[in-house]
Amino acid sequence: MTAWTITPAPIDDIDVTLVMRDYLADIVSRFYGRPVTEDELQASLAVAPLTGLEPPTGMFLLARTDGKIAGCVGVRVVKPGLAELTKMFVQPHSRREGGGSRLLAAAEDAARSLGATMMRLDTRSDLTEARAMYARHGYVEGPPHNADPYAHHWFRKSLS
Repeated sequence: MTAWTITPAPIDDIDVTLVMRDYLADIVSRFYGRPVTEDELQASLAVAPLTGLEPPTGMFLLARTDGKIAGCVGVRVVKPGLAELTKMFVQPHSRREGGGSRLLAAAEDAARSLGATMMRLDTRSDLTEARAMYARHGYVEGPPHNADPYAHHWFRKSLS
C-alpha cells in the first residue's frame, strides 16, 4: 500500500491551484456527463473560492503519495463549534487506496483543532461513492443547511 501524507497548505500554493483544477474538472465533468471545457473550468474556478480555508477560520489540506498530489479537502468554521467540510477530492490515480477516509479523518482533526464539535457537509446525488463513505464514517443525512443548487444531500457528524 502506498504511504499517504496529509499536510496543511496555503491556498495560494501552486499545488493547491493544480489540485483545484483537477477537482473541478472531475466534478463538473461528472455533472455534465462529458469532459469539461476550459471555459467551464475557468467559470467554475471563479465561483469556487477557497475563502476561509486558512487559519484561523479554516484549513486546506493536501494529500500526497510518492510525491504526487493525491487529493485535498477543506474545512471552514461556519460559527463557533460548527465546521463545514468542502472540496473533498481524491485523484483518480489514488482512488481505492483508502485516501478518502484518510482525508476525512484529517479534516475532522483539523476541525477539532479549530474548535469545532460538529462537522457538516453537502454533496450531490451523483457522487455516490462520497455519500457512502460519509455514512460509513458516522455522518447522518438530514435537512438542508444551505440553498446551494448543486447540493442534494446534507450530512452532519458530532466530533466530540
